[in-house]
Amino acid sequence: MAQPKPDKTPLSPVAKALTVGEVAERSGVAVSALHFYEAQGLIRSWRNNGNQRRYAREVLRRVAVIKVAQRTGIPLAEIRDALATLPDKRTPTAEDWEKLSSRWRSDLDDRIECLTRLRDQLDGCIGCGCLSVESCPLRNPWDKLGAQGPGPHILDPHGCAKLTVSNSDKRSTRH
Repeated sequence: MAQPKPDKTPLSPVAKALTVGEVAERSGVAVSALHFYEAQGLIRSWRNNGNQRRYAREVLRRVAVIKVAQRTGIPLAEIRDALATLPDKRTPTAEDWEKLSSRWRSDLDDRIECLTRLRDQLDGCIGCGCLSVESCPLRNPWDKLGAQGPGPHILDPHGCAKLTVSNSDKRSTRH
């Protein structure tokens, strides 16, 4: 008995649409996070006749890009700005991803350098347990470092902590 041939008719955009639950399940991202991403302008949906959200399948790739960028510490405002450069109606390509990642490469290299420096300092500073008033590198008599502004000036002399907050988004929003 012959098996039926698969239907190769392209689906209409509406037939390809995903519900918010389907996007959450496929992407591994909570429904609340998808709503948040949409409110932040990172992804888009539309409402069907029953007033339910629907997403184009391309949103799965966008959500993947968002998650990878967040894991590297890139603020959502920078992710939104980068995604705004992509075409709305198609899945981002490898070439698109290359352009996005090149925007972030220098910043990521700086973060890696600072994190490595901070990691290497932790063993000699906080981990020793001495906190001797005479020899402790964390000693700050009369709060002299207060004049330099907020932040861990002794542990972070190169300002690495500032790299986690974008100039375009001082809240460094993460969801």
